Amino acid sequence: MNEPQSEAKAYTIRLELVDEPGELLRALHPIGENGGNLLSIYHERGHITPRGHIPVEIDLEATPKRYEMIVDTLREEGINVIQAGTERYSESLTVLLSGDLVDTGLSDTLTRIRETTNVTIADFELSAPQGSNDISSGRLRLGIEEGKTEHTLSKIREIAVEKDIRVIEPLSGEFA
Repeated sequence: MNEPQSEAKAYTIRLELVDEPGELLRALHPIGENGGNLLSIYHERGHITPRGHIPVEIDLEATPKRYEMIVDTLREEGINVIQAGTERYSESLTVLLSGDLVDTGLSDTLTRIRETTNVTIADFELSAPQGSNDISSGRLRLGIEEGKTEHTLSKIREIAVEKDIRVIEPLSGEFA
């Protein structure tokens, strides 16, 4: 299978996993075995789907043939694939959040950002030097669809106002 790596595309696979030790690792195995390049994983044990499983979103890069093999292998191994398809996360957006991030529900904040903007959370870093009972800051890096920067920032601003969190946005225009 000598496909040119330049044919690789970004894909998102949404899974529902049973809450048992080793299930996430079992779901990741077909990606590596079939030549996929893992970009990000959004796994939140605190949320349960209506079927009582844990939702997991995996962003990966693969050639179309390898991607098909990954999805087929996941299904063959009994992993519940909810959605599999090409995503258009062609741009990256980084914002800083500052405030009482922990006590205002950090998990809820990230989930709402992801669900209301249709982004992928590529990375999140939290800094709470005085512990969780004081002001903290977070760097949030998102994968977004081309042309959706302003929409994404607008939704983040709405959530931030509701939770009394400050948003430090990237510079726009020619200096960005």
